[in-house]
Amino acid sequence: MRMKDSQILSTFTVAPAAASAQPVSSGARRGLVFDACHIGVVLRAVLFVEGVLGAGTLFMAVGWLDWLTELALLTGGVLPATLVWLIICCALKTALSRLPGVGQYGVGMGLGAACGLLACALLTAVTGARGGGHVPWLASAVAGALLSGALVAALFWRAKGQTPAQTAARLTELQARIRPHFLFNTLNSAIALVRAEPARAEALLEDLSDLFRHALADPGESVTLAEEIALARRYLAIEQVRFGERLRVGWSIDPSAESARLPPLLLQPLVENAVKHGVEPSAHGAEVRISTERRGNMVVIRVRNTVPNGHGEAGQGLALSNVRDRLRLMHDVAARFQVLMQHGVYQVRIEVPL
Repeated sequence: MRMKDSQILSTFTVAPAAASAQPVSSGARRGLVFDACHIGVVLRAVLFVEGVLGAGTLFMAVGWLDWLTELALLTGGVLPATLVWLIICCALKTALSRLPGVGQYGVGMGLGAACGLLACALLTAVTGARGGGHVPWLASAVAGALLSGALVAALFWRAKGQTPAQTAARLTELQARIRPHFLFNTLNSAIALVRAEPARAEALLEDLSDLFRHALADPGESVTLAEEIALARRYLAIEQVRFGERLRVGWSIDPSAESARLPPLLLQPLVENAVKHGVEPSAHGAEVRISTERRGNMVVIRVRNTVPNGHGEAGQGLALSNVRDRLRLMHDVAARFQVLMQHGVYQVRIEVPL
């Protein structure tokens, strides 16, 4: 089953000028450039420094055992200093984002030099100056500055690599603002209810108004899981009027997971996909189940729907790719996205950090 771009959010094409019509401040452009807070960045930074350290140690080692001994000894001083650099840069993220690129390089390399001196001090405290020789303070500071400069450059390249994904995600949201088919069906349902059940017609129009108010708003970089669930409830309440008993909805919501952060308008297209490919093709309808669960510091979100025989494959449509890219953009390697089709049940499973 493929989730296409013609979700609620879709149908008209945005001209290039429309995409550029909203100015982006320089602070917004730089805000994610020097960001050392992601666990993926931390892992890559540690592996990079250890790789450089291991390669450098090869020049001094006379054998594998000697190399491992030297590497373990140097790691005892360099690894804590690397983590200190990452922690300080993460803590100063907001302040650093206000600086121009040159300023960010300067601060990063300055902190790197200081952390290089820290590593040298730790090693000297543990081993002492070998044979009473010279302690390489200057070499340690220069090495720390160069390594941190390389890390800052990598963060700049990472941000530049994310820019096309951010632009594509934004364009997808803009292109997916209104789906006339959904709007017309909802209005027809409301018209049919006006005389017979005016209270239900009023509730339906309120749900529609609230749904489009959220869809047309600019909520920022992220929203809470609770907000996404509320939006999905509005959408399913509207579709419940249209499909009646054919749409069987089940919720299993963990209140402790509702503070998790997600890219805006992430859950509703998945729910719409479940209705479109599960309920619409079947004369008997389908079950749609949405569940959230907190597991330690992670939150698991599942959107499942039954599909009629002969319909539905584990698709990799553009919207699914967009959801995956936006999750990776926000949470890096800490987020997981999985699509599974098994025993007549289609499932999208998302994991995000709490």
